[in-house]
Amino acid sequence: MGSDVGTGRSRYTLKLKYPASWWRNKWREALPAGNGTIGAAVLGAVADETIILTHSGLWQGGRVEPVPDVSHTLPETRKLMDEGRYAEANWHLTNALKETGYRAKMAAPMPLADLVLTMGADQPFRRYQRSLDMETGEISVTWLDGDTAYARKLFVSRADGIVVCSITASRPVADVEIGLRFHPSDKPNLAEAVKEWMSTAEVRVDGEWVQYAARHEDGTDYGAVLRVITKGGQLVSTGSAIHVTACDNVLLLVKPFIRSDRTRAWAGLKQELAEVAGDYPALLERHVALHAPLFAKTNLELGDGGEEQSTEELLLAGYEGEAPTKLIETLWAYGKYLYISATAEDGLPMPLYGLWGGDYRLIWSHYMANENIQMMNWHAPVGGLAELMKPMFNHYRSLMDTFRDNARKLYGCEGIFIPAGTTPGIGVPTQIVPVILNWTGAAGWLAAHYYDYYLFTGDMDFLKEEAIPFMLEAATFYEQFLVEEADGTYRIYPSVSPENTPGNYMPPGGESLAHPMPTAINATMDIAILKELFTNLIEGCRAAGMHLDKIPGWERLLSRLPGYLLNEDGAIKEWSHPDFDDRYNHRHLSHLYPVFPGREFVREEAPEWFQAFEIAVRKRELGAQTGWSLAHMASIYARLGDGEAALQSLDVLTRSCLLSNLFTLHNDWRGMGISMNKEQAPVQLDAILGVTNAVQEMLLFVSPRLVKLMPAVPRRWEKGKAEGFRFCTGSVSFVWDRGTRRFEARIQADRPTDIRLILPQEFAPYEIHGNDAGVNPKVPKEGNSIRIRLVPGQQILIHSIWGEVKSSDRTA
Repeated sequence: MGSDVGTGRSRYTLKLKYPASWWRNKWREALPAGNGTIGAAVLGAVADETIILTHSGLWQGGRVEPVPDVSHTLPETRKLMDEGRYAEANWHLTNALKETGYRAKMAAPMPLADLVLTMGADQPFRRYQRSLDMETGEISVTWLDGDTAYARKLFVSRADGIVVCSITASRPVADVEIGLRFHPSDKPNLAEAVKEWMSTAEVRVDGEWVQYAARHEDGTDYGAVLRVITKGGQLVSTGSAIHVTACDNVLLLVKPFIRSDRTRAWAGLKQELAEVAGDYPALLERHVALHAPLFAKTNLELGDGGEEQSTEELLLAGYEGEAPTKLIETLWAYGKYLYISATAEDGLPMPLYGLWGGDYRLIWSHYMANENIQMMNWHAPVGGLAELMKPMFNHYRSLMDTFRDNARKLYGCEGIFIPAGTTPGIGVPTQIVPVILNWTGAAGWLAAHYYDYYLFTGDMDFLKEEAIPFMLEAATFYEQFLVEEADGTYRIYPSVSPENTPGNYMPPGGESLAHPMPTAINATMDIAILKELFTNLIEGCRAAGMHLDKIPGWERLLSRLPGYLLNEDGAIKEWSHPDFDDRYNHRHLSHLYPVFPGREFVREEAPEWFQAFEIAVRKRELGAQTGWSLAHMASIYARLGDGEAALQSLDVLTRSCLLSNLFTLHNDWRGMGISMNKEQAPVQLDAILGVTNAVQEMLLFVSPRLVKLMPAVPRRWEKGKAEGFRFCTGSVSFVWDRGTRRFEARIQADRPTDIRLILPQEFAPYEIHGNDAGVNPKVPKEGNSIRIRLVPGQQILIHSIWGEVKSSDRTA
């Protein structure tokens, strides 16, 4: 790694000169820390600091109801569509469900408590800085008060399951009041509800202990215990807080709890915290031993790093038009950091706010499977973090009985129907609108993640016990859902291209409703998902030796799926049916699925299709985009081999949907014309994880049989180093320098490897050498496409013969 523990010298550090400054909702610009279960959002104030504490399992506001049987509506909906009465068909299922009085509702994550620090000041602050070291997960806030230097440092321990915070001063003058309190809301419409919730809160102070609890809507308690450890000075209880004076070193240990009885939880947590040694460096070292190896799975350096700039300075430079290369590198690392910090193998998936939502009933805070949860996991396999996809699998596995019931009650089919939106414990439909209820693609899309996990890990037990059973449930639904046409091909309907309405069904004057008429026939995305699902299912079952008797039927189904169509512009049509016109003024890019996130087409094998997909993405109107759609667009351009357009998409994202702490927003809110213009601009961290993926897509393309290095690296990335990135059966590291025409790559096999490797043409010709065992694949020195066959543990070194390779920069 590039840093020493706790020194703040990491290459991957956010350094800000301002505290969180968004009026009221300051949590939006907090610096985040987390261990996958517990989160801490540090606002960074000098005098009156708030650190918002959260727990991944603390949600509220959900309501589960049995789904009534409205499966009779499917043939009725189809009859209306056959008659061309699409507007009526659009609402048929939704209205039938509403008429039963069905009112299930998704839950939303909520804050657990505030750790509040009130500090005295003799002089106005100087030399303020707050920073986040991504390699260690440590947040620092430093300033000068006269000639006294203050520092607050915090991390959330992955080893001990506690929040650790230290307050130090250069001399024993620290004066700080420390407490826990109920987190208030900034939403006026929640004033009465919050008052009621707050009435259940209780704080007890006993010596060095602060105990906090409040009552959850389910009748259980949640809260935390805080231990204050001082070296010298005085510690006095103020009734609801602890006041420390004349001290130069204070250590705070906080451990939260949920779904317990407060008295019992307090006693247990006090005992646990009493056994924790009060040594900040030792506690940090224990945490870093678990956090840092996850972060170090991959490394990326774009350029030489340049002169040190604050994060605000990088953002201002990007606002001029081109995001600094250092900013892009930082965004790549930050998405990885947030994913690690919000995800634990045995925990819950990362929601759209991560662990850092600072209010109640936040909009769009659930797991959304028509784009968002997928985007948050796209980067993981290639980035070496496949094991952190397990919470997503655990979440959907826990709701399989509900999904089966959904399929029977809504569509009269066996298998599973997964609503786009789910939350922990809630898998019934909760968004009772056509654009969600009529979309059946969630299970098929999610199945791709299951198969990718198998491809990148080679875990045969997972394939047999998790991936194939899930894919089989999804396939069973689609087998019964598809309708055979007179010519033997299948029709997919109702079929929704998230979340778009065909152009000829838009109301005059624009989108007067959220989604006027999304219900169509043969959405291109549905065709692509079905092709991918059944292809993977066939390959997976052959590899596992399971369900071999079903393969001929699946192959027949694949041969009967509708084909893709082109529109009058030569673009891939969003709906493969003549009744529906394309509409370019939309944020979703679902119909480009065969290129990304799918791998159905690659340029080397299907160049005739690539122009159609390229036209389609270029036709999307800029003013309709969001933070996450710009990240998605960058990945599509990378798959198309257009690194300049991919980087331009990221340039626009940094100017429109990025906050000072690099949290990404759904949209711009300032009317600047380069994204959707909505007054609300919700935090949505899927976009920053989408940036991580887009950067990786620019660096390498990976499929089971084809790997391309530097397929879309833009000219601005003149030199760089990429280490530890994964392909399906091994890893790859490479360095490049366009100025000297130098390129070197190391390919290592972890499992038997047989791939076609495409090297960047600009550095050809190449030399290829085997590993120490003397194995040298017979490949030509000319050209840029080679066949690689390796046994486990074998590696090869490839380098251009034009550039000098410095021994200090060798990747092998």
